[in-house]
Amino acid sequence: MTRTLTLGYSPCPNDTYIFHALTHSLIATEGIVVYERLEDVETLNQLALKGLLDLTKISYHALGHLRDDYALLRSGGALGRGCGPLVIAPEPTDMEALRGKTIAIPGALTTANLLLQLYGEGYDQVQIMPFDRIMGALRRGEADAGLIIHESRFTYQQDGFHEILDLGAWWEKDTGLPIPLGGILARRNLGIDTIRKVDQAIRASLEYAHTHPDEPRTYIKAHAQELADDVIDAHIGLYVNDFSLDLGEEGVAAVEDLFARAEARGLIPRTDAPLFAAE
Repeated sequence: MTRTLTLGYSPCPNDTYIFHALTHSLIATEGIVVYERLEDVETLNQLALKGLLDLTKISYHALGHLRDDYALLRSGGALGRGCGPLVIAPEPTDMEALRGKTIAIPGALTTANLLLQLYGEGYDQVQIMPFDRIMGALRRGEADAGLIIHESRFTYQQDGFHEILDLGAWWEKDTGLPIPLGGILARRNLGIDTIRKVDQAIRASLEYAHTHPDEPRTYIKAHAQELADDVIDAHIGLYVNDFSLDLGEEGVAAVEDLFARAEARGLIPRTDAPLFAAE
């Protein structure tokens, strides 16, 4: 019996690279068919909050609010070192000077915003907008600083902006752990067997991409904000790594630390639900 599931992920190169083989029937999926929905990460966060997706890429911040209904998968996510969100501004400044100022962010439930709030108090005057509009908003003087993710990390300097803080570097120095940005979730009511099959299929899809790296290129470019090959390759190289194949013990420790800190600050609710479905 074939089971059709909705799968949400972003149009960014790391996600289209990972899910290309799965969504184009290039791997065996043990009777599972996925119907993909590509949206920016904050839209995916909101869709998951409404329970509208069976499977989805999610910000770890959003997962903090979804743990009772969704379980984390071990494959397909974005976690690593040197890949965190950046605070940028049109002119050189420092974080102390930005307290109480307007900061453009890519979504209230993004991990980028969670890290900003964990960094310190006084950074809650935020203006929410799609990630690819933040630099334009800064040019127009609509915000004092911006919190950038995805392709913007590779292009902000050529657009004349200044890095104020690398929140990923701050996290790594403070915790010694990689930064958990986004994970893949499955609705708990799908059942452990289906969730296991999905996890295996996502890992197989990524392994296929590694073996056939040129095959996803047309699909990636059809959805990417930045079409330059060097930017696409840098994006995939930064966000797709060994943690994308399997979180491993270090990855799980990073997620648990993030949630413990966010719970302590009252930024996410506490829960007794296990992180993974099989626990």
